[in-house]
Amino acid sequence: MSSELGRDIALYSAVRVGLVVVVTAVLLLFGVPLLVSLAVAVVVGFPLGLLLFRGLNQRVTAGLAERGARREEERARLRSQLRGEERES
Repeated sequence: MSSELGRDIALYSAVRVGLVVVVTAVLLLFGVPLLVSLAVAVVVGFPLGLLLFRGLNQRVTAGLAERGARREEERARLRSQLRGEERES
């Protein structure tokens, strides 16, 4: 995992958790019980996080797709070597 992808994933996770905390705190201020506030925050936080952190989400998604493509290329190369189709010098 590249350091940039790792940083983006950590940042995205932190802001999503922070969003749940903020929504929970706001609901608690209005007298909603803690467990209900937390449940609502998790449900509301998912789509809200996708909207608010769209750019960060796109960076994480692109980084994961790139990493997946590299891994698939490496697997294909190793499979062809195991079949004897490619020889390294």
